Amino acid sequence: MKEKVAVIGAGSWGTALALLLAGRGHQVFLWSHRQEHCREMAAERENRKYLPGHLFPENLEVTDNTAVVRDTDLVVMAVPSHGMREVFSGIAPELREGARVVSAAKGIEEKTLLTMTAVMAEVMEKQGSGRAVFGVLSGPSFAKEVVEQVPTAVTVAFAGRGDAEWVQQRFHTEWFRVYTATDVIGLELGGAFKNIIAIAAGISDGLGYGSNTRAALITRGLAEIARLGASLGADPLTFSGLAGMGDLVLTCTGGLSRNRQVGLELGRGRKIDEIVAGMNMVAEGVKTTRSGRDLARRQGVEMPIVEQVFQVIYEDKPCRDAVLELLSREHKREN
Repeated sequence: MKEKVAVIGAGSWGTALALLLAGRGHQVFLWSHRQEHCREMAAERENRKYLPGHLFPENLEVTDNTAVVRDTDLVVMAVPSHGMREVFSGIAPELREGARVVSAAKGIEEKTLLTMTAVMAEVMEKQGSGRAVFGVLSGPSFAKEVVEQVPTAVTVAFAGRGDAEWVQQRFHTEWFRVYTATDVIGLELGGAFKNIIAIAAGISDGLGYGSNTRAALITRGLAEIARLGASLGADPLTFSGLAGMGDLVLTCTGGLSRNRQVGLELGRGRKIDEIVAGMNMVAEGVKTTRSGRDLARRQGVEMPIVEQVFQVIYEDKPCRDAVLELLSREHKREN
């Protein structure tokens, strides 16, 4: 089961997955779009910029050449969601026929409102590049804890269960447990929208509200995500699993959550441009708030928390006003 694997994207998450796969004995190629970053990682044998302190083993090579995917059966796409189309467009012509491509990105593309596997499928169709199989890896998994081998559980989904099981075997370790599923859209929606709810939870904490408020946001946020999922054909059970509730709880409460941190700073009165400018890594929820809100409106699905986060980030709405508007909505049944 030892494979050649290409991990596309050398941020913290891509690097953590590359180290995990190398630890399984695979020959791993970690791709970065910046030559300077590649040279630094090759010379230092670690990713000091995004995941310092973890040396690369001999079977992990760094590269900026997309041709590295030509003879690999497993490609992991770990680039930010807003860069997925551009990066994958350069990779698609090089892919081996029948390669399994796993999205480890969490977002919805602006304008098209497509999930990441849908973006990649559309790119291949337009290019006439051949056939690849697309899936998604998602679940509660901070990169720092994964690379430190903290016990972690995630889910990998492909339309074909056999493909999911094949990928499961390549990732699974004694401390990184991988479950399989076939609900690709459900995993992608859960992974994308939990970042928006985490910003809301951070705002609540930044305003000084307590555990009651955070728990309410998490629970009602999950209800919003499940409603949207139902409109797009997702399995409702997905949202009670690792890629739903599991990832949502982690991102809304964990100290390593970049999206929660954005919300914290918003709640404390800082402006979004200032917050984002001071971050070393991408908080996917900022861009996903716009595309996610647009997707909900297109589907005719009510997502009041998402709507209020959008207004705070993109319309400069005071955070306390957003909370008051949520609380003053008309009385409803829970389900």
